[in-house]
Amino acid sequence: MNNLYTLWEALKTGVAPWKDEIENNDEFVVYRDKYPVTETGHFLVVPKKNTNQEIEKAVRYAMTVGQENIADDANAVTGFNVGINWGASAGQTIAFPHVHLILRSDGDCEDPKGGVRGVIPSKQKY
Repeated sequence: MNNLYTLWEALKTGVAPWKDEIENNDEFVVYRDKYPVTETGHFLVVPKKNTNQEIEKAVRYAMTVGQENIADDANAVTGFNVGINWGASAGQTIAFPHVHLILRSDGDCEDPKGGVRGVIPSKQKY
């Protein structure tokens, strides 16, 4: 993990490539993922400071937004995934912490059983 302390340092140095900002508050910025995995929505909640406390706040926010979207009968969201890729062995490609919020809908993949276990495809089905 990069030792950059703030999101602004990461953006300035090019470590963080995000541009499609949809929300900005005192603690984090929310971006649309450049390569979304669902049509329903794929967002990145990026803490402004690289601390465990701020990353935890980003996770809680992602959980809240996911739950709010399920409760909204006006959209097709029926579930969501929240995750962090931490370290190269976990697939991290951007060296600044960010939380993925992936909104899901019935039928968006053939068989969603196993959810985040799909990061290792041979272990997804059990």
